[in-house]
Amino acid sequence: MIATGRTRFTLPVALAAVATLGLVAQTPPTQYPKQLQLPNPYRLVENWPTLPPSMNGGHWGELIRADIDPKGNIWVFHRCFNTVPAGAATCVGRTEPPILEFNPSGKLLSSFGGGMFAFPHGFTVDGQGNVWASDANANETVLGMSAKDANGVVRGHQVFKMSPAGKVLMTLGKEGVKGNGPDTFDQPSGIAVAPNGDFFVTDGHGKNDRVLKFSKDGRLIKTWGHHGAGPGEFDQPHDISIGGSQGRVFIADRSNSRVQIFDQDGNFIAAWKQFGRPSAVFIGKDDTLYVSDSQSNSTVNPGYLRGITIGSAKDGSLTAFIPDPDLAQADVSRISGASGIVADAQGTIYAADVGPHRLRKYVKVK
Repeated sequence: MIATGRTRFTLPVALAAVATLGLVAQTPPTQYPKQLQLPNPYRLVENWPTLPPSMNGGHWGELIRADIDPKGNIWVFHRCFNTVPAGAATCVGRTEPPILEFNPSGKLLSSFGGGMFAFPHGFTVDGQGNVWASDANANETVLGMSAKDANGVVRGHQVFKMSPAGKVLMTLGKEGVKGNGPDTFDQPSGIAVAPNGDFFVTDGHGKNDRVLKFSKDGRLIKTWGHHGAGPGEFDQPHDISIGGSQGRVFIADRSNSRVQIFDQDGNFIAAWKQFGRPSAVFIGKDDTLYVSDSQSNSTVNPGYLRGITIGSAKDGSLTAFIPDPDLAQADVSRISGASGIVADAQGTIYAADVGPHRLRKYVKVK
């Protein structure tokens, strides 16, 4: 555990202030094409990756996140090959490792974390190859089984930093203790690490609806946000990503059906609803924004479709759409598609699927 906070302007002044923030060039258009009006220049790579038969007979369960390390290897955080409870599958009662590393050809390189997590959720790999993961469990028992660890303490409400070999380097939060203080979480949902080592946690699957910013050594720098629908407020901040040419913070504010954008000090910049109801968000170095919607249907966020919407992190314009593989079941399934998404420098997309139970790899069609 590591613990450690109406002005009037003339038009020229107002425009100068906005320009200083870099918002003039980032004002999105007022109208956007429908998702199915967008092109889909991506091809699904079949039979990727290769799971050894010794792991659940080679069959996936629920996946929650994916990321790429500095060497180009793909890391996956999954729920121990389990599929129940649907949409919130548990690692309780299972010994399989929830963290897997694959090379670009799909060969399994390493795995670890067995018995460490109850409800895998947030996940990222930093610039030094360290692996960060959160346990968003809040239940003492799951499916009639105890969620306690080997020491008799209920797992959950924690964030871990691990070496590429799985050694725990840092632990934040108090195991099994729900809270909203500087050293407690309520089901932490996402993690992002800035190039300078500062890291951010979305405390978003419980009641806190906030973002916490820490220094690289785990000292709390600040928090922002609370429950609500206004600028800088959240309703289930589900995922977080830092990137692009301006190093901004993009948050999947899922139950508000929008992506919120901040600078790294927590200052609100914009809120975009044209990307659907985001479960996952990722920004490439080239300012491409990838957003996965795994919940929209005819009654939840109507007018939007489940799938991956791709656009610009600078102005919010839309460029492509990949339909969810289970799109036809959207009105009968609570959740499907990717709750984790990442792309490499060539634009190859990796989508970690909760519902379809697989890791999808998409390459651009030339």
